[in-house]
Amino acid sequence: MNMSRNLNTIGFDADDTLWHNERFFRVTQDRFAELLMDHTPSDMGPEALERKLLDAEKRNLGTYGYGVKGFTLSMIETAIEVTEGRVPARVIKDLLEAGQMMLSFPIELLPHARTAVESVAKDYKVVLITKGDLLDQERKLAQSGLGELFDAVEVVSEKTPQIYTEIFARHGTGPAHALMAGNSMRSDVVPIVEAGGHGVYVPQGQIWEVEHAEPPVHSDRYHEIADLGGLAELVARIG
Repeated sequence: MNMSRNLNTIGFDADDTLWHNERFFRVTQDRFAELLMDHTPSDMGPEALERKLLDAEKRNLGTYGYGVKGFTLSMIETAIEVTEGRVPARVIKDLLEAGQMMLSFPIELLPHARTAVESVAKDYKVVLITKGDLLDQERKLAQSGLGELFDAVEVVSEKTPQIYTEIFARHGTGPAHALMAGNSMRSDVVPIVEAGGHGVYVPQGQIWEVEHAEPPVHSDRYHEIADLGGLAELVARIG
């Protein structure tokens, strides 16, 4: 690792940056609405139910954190709330099974994911930085076949400027010489730019509402690429 370059460490987000993830939440959310259809007030349509679930997820982030397990518990909590405690036990059972199924979905890499990691791993230290449940993230990384390409893996409860500063100090020479690529403006881009590093926004599919943020367009350390196919060229230009 050449410490004299502008860059020496590259960070990658995992979910919906390297492999599909959010679409499984969307499928399960549709199943949630279907299961509760006959047990909620007639004036509560799918959109209102989705809002109730989102409110529960936001409320529970500080307790359950990110990932499938917290999402499943939020579905159950919402089901109890909107039915005023009358939700049948069989529906709770079906919601638990829906959550368990999410933990067994096969991993499908996004286009250019392997090539992007391989290309920068030749010349830079590469670190996977992800939020979520440790066991689930380990499962996905193992199934992805990308594990051997990373010099380090960091599973964190939140992505903040301080967290990025600590991670890139451990695995490099600090955020000033680091780049983070991901699909979440709030988690993968804004905080690393605030920490003094390069943030690369890689848009992918639907974004969970919690992860929305305004892009730091006035910073020369903010970058956007259409997909990971453009990462190696961008890294070469910066580094």
